[in-house]
Amino acid sequence: MKHEVLVDVASFPSLGALLDEVLLRHKSETALVEADRKREASRWTYAEVDITAARVARRLEALGIGPGSRVAIVMSNQPRWLVTAVAVFRRGATLVPLDMKLEAPEQRALVEHANADLVVVEHALWRRFTDGLPGRRVWVSEAPAGELPDELRWETLPEDDGEVLRSVPRTRDDLACIVYSSGTGGRAKGCMLSHGAYLSQLAALLERFPMGPGDRYFSVLPTNHAIDFMVGFVGPFVCGATVVHQRTLRPEMLRFTMQRYGITHMAVVPLLLTAFERALREKLDELGGWKRTVFDGLVALHGALTPRGPDARVSHTVLRAVHEAFGGHLRLLFAGGAFVPKEQAEYFFQLGLPVVIGYGLTEACTVATVNDVRPLRADSVGRPLAGVELRIADPDGQGVGEVVLRGPMVMQGYLDDPELTAETLRDGWLYTGDLGWLDASHHLHLVGRRKDVIVTAGGKNVYPQDIEHVFDGVPVEELAVFAANTVWPQRTMVGEQLVLVARPGKVAWPEVLAAVRERNRTLPDFKRVAGVVRWERTFPRTASMKVKRAELVDTLSRETRRDAVVAFTDAPGA
Repeated sequence: MKHEVLVDVASFPSLGALLDEVLLRHKSETALVEADRKREASRWTYAEVDITAARVARRLEALGIGPGSRVAIVMSNQPRWLVTAVAVFRRGATLVPLDMKLEAPEQRALVEHANADLVVVEHALWRRFTDGLPGRRVWVSEAPAGELPDELRWETLPEDDGEVLRSVPRTRDDLACIVYSSGTGGRAKGCMLSHGAYLSQLAALLERFPMGPGDRYFSVLPTNHAIDFMVGFVGPFVCGATVVHQRTLRPEMLRFTMQRYGITHMAVVPLLLTAFERALREKLDELGGWKRTVFDGLVALHGALTPRGPDARVSHTVLRAVHEAFGGHLRLLFAGGAFVPKEQAEYFFQLGLPVVIGYGLTEACTVATVNDVRPLRADSVGRPLAGVELRIADPDGQGVGEVVLRGPMVMQGYLDDPELTAETLRDGWLYTGDLGWLDASHHLHLVGRRKDVIVTAGGKNVYPQDIEHVFDGVPVEELAVFAANTVWPQRTMVGEQLVLVARPGKVAWPEVLAAVRERNRTLPDFKRVAGVVRWERTFPRTASMKVKRAELVDTLSRETRRDAVVAFTDAPGA
């Protein structure tokens, strides 16, 4: 199905003005569907979103929320998240989307760092803040009747007076969102993104991958995630598509929802893509003898019938059984947040399930490069989107160097951190910390990282310094945590791990290992260190006693090998 975007995104001054327009334009279309297990909890037309967002905006206005104000959202994927965001933009305020999966102390720290004027939080998450959020105004959604005063309940909205409140004028240079690219165990990194950044990014994406009324996007990545914010909220709304939320993301509920609502588009991280692939392979392995021969023949026929790229009608007909497992209508999977192996993308492609591979980072709004699927180029992460300039800084003899980019989608800087901003933004160029090279057709190929960070298959950035505090109290003289590829570069984007470097002093080494392992188990899987390196010399330090991390890494790289790590079997990738 070919769609044409009828709204000139580039002509709008702000997200608020754009959303005003599309809510009116698509007023009779279904905007949102909320499923709770096998029950449909709610269904909203664009007109209903418009009216409710206006009521929320009036309440925000009564609280004095407007340009210069900041509103944090801590919610699971559900209609109230999107409706609240529309209202915040309508009031000209700045949105601060926070990860609902962070621990309460981390969320509290980010609320404080952003200096949020209001926190909108789901009741199940609010209960984790045992002493509340002192000094912050709070709205709680879905709280049981009578549990909280009306002024704290999201559902206490002004009556609809028939007049829809429209957006406060904002410009493309005004701040739209503060989005955090890491946790808070170390340095909070709040990326300041303008309205113009989002609008330029959206226009470029819709030029390549338009949606339209009748399309149904399944929002499973957290909406605070840069990808889902763009392709699971703003993008579908502009196109008049339907966004489907499922409150329970168990695998059987994902399948049920995809089948019930005939999902056409979905964004995934490699972790979810791997789960899909495993389920498919298990089903296909059950086919024996002639059945498997027939299936392999259908795959070959499908390839012969689609030489120029995907054709959903052909795929849904020839490989019907495969596609029915995904609801029978799935046309496109957007993959991002972490590296997608070439073999995985090709596996789905041959089954008629094209995976659009992109590369980006929160600092650049959503994506900087993206691969089309005509033809599939799974060996790269694509070419720059319209408006993105990309080059390789300080390339070596093989053309590999740091990926740097610039364009209107780049952040204005890190909130209240001019030092880190100056390190990352230089002469208008964003230094990504990722290593790569460009081929003759200007496709970007990633080979590793220069910055000390790992990106999990679930799309989460983990900064080693952010988790060092977990190991405070371990009986050692000194310790530090690094990404293994920072110490022993392997030029790979898969199998990334953290390692802890410890100077035991007089403490017996087995005692050190036991203590580290015990602390390690308190961390979520994706934050655990994969093992420990023993180091006998004093760490190099500055005059203010900070570890000279670059100098320590350089020494470790020269004097130790990766097999010196004492591996933990309960760590990711072990």
